Amino acid sequence: MTENQTMRGLIEKRGAFRVVEGHITGCAASRDNQRFAFTTAEGDVIIAHRGDLTDTASWRTYAVHDGATLCITPDTDPQGFLTGGDDGRLCRVDMHGEIEELGKSRRWVEHVTTYVDAKTALIASAAGKQLELRDATGRTLLKTFEHPTSVSGIAFDNKGKRLGASHYNGASLWYTQSKSDNPRLLEWKGSHIGIAMHPQGEALITAMQDNDLHGWRLSDGHNIRMSGYPTKVRSMSFSSNGKWLATSGADVVVMWPFFGGGPMGKPPQELAGAGGALCTQVAFHPTQEVVAAGFADGTVLMIEPATQRVLPVVLDGSGSISALAYSADGCTLGFGTEEGLIGLVDLASA
Repeated sequence: MTENQTMRGLIEKRGAFRVVEGHITGCAASRDNQRFAFTTAEGDVIIAHRGDLTDTASWRTYAVHDGATLCITPDTDPQGFLTGGDDGRLCRVDMHGEIEELGKSRRWVEHVTTYVDAKTALIASAAGKQLELRDATGRTLLKTFEHPTSVSGIAFDNKGKRLGASHYNGASLWYTQSKSDNPRLLEWKGSHIGIAMHPQGEALITAMQDNDLHGWRLSDGHNIRMSGYPTKVRSMSFSSNGKWLATSGADVVVMWPFFGGGPMGKPPQELAGAGGALCTQVAFHPTQEVVAAGFADGTVLMIEPATQRVLPVVLDGSGSISALAYSADGCTLGFGTEEGLIGLVDLASA
């Protein structure tokens, strides 16, 4: 696809897209909702400003990593981003595109996430078996947590007091403010490849190599098993109220109920797909019970679970959707594909 071609869907009237070099590895919005960033396997970070959403020529590209940029998250500073790369660097990219190296590892920095509230701001990043916890500036290393095998995913709880990490044979739940560095171990044999934390801190869920999900009810450690996927689950997203967990891994959007005693003993709800294409990415709206889903054929849909109404955001896309995210205010949706297509859609007036 070239930038002279068109795509059907909401993006026609309320969005813009651009083709860049390299597989898109992630996307995120800044905390002030004024910027959206995309990362590539070429090591670049492309930043678009909300005021220039349809002016794709103004989207700036910054060479941040020597090798692939593997992860991105909103910075603790409202205007910037944090990225990790296979060059072992943890970097900050500010609103002007200035790059600051916060840390250096001999292993790939594959995961980074932040927690911010009125009193606390923390940065967590993982490289190999090590999970590092930093202060808001990123320049002070507070703690280093060691794991038996490489960390495959990280997530803070809703209060920033616990930090979960998935790895082989289960997950570790670390207490960020504890003087003791002994985690709560959540054990389940097998390879765990991703993690999601319930918005109210009620459960921790991991995706597994053998096409299943596993979870633990954190109040009592009770195991939760969710199975039936034809392929690995690479993307998970909880609704803001914690009622639903949306997942990729099938040719529909699989939604597990976390209410009424579920998901244990409850079948998942299946939402609309894209004509048999595999669902590759999911992202719940930050305030509304609406889920965005990306598919292997380049389709992006927004779906309301309660009514199963579907809004086509992108049809006739190019490449499998490899990145999908809302801004924190829910007014912008960004997506990227394996073929280097990046796009933004304005939802504020939709």
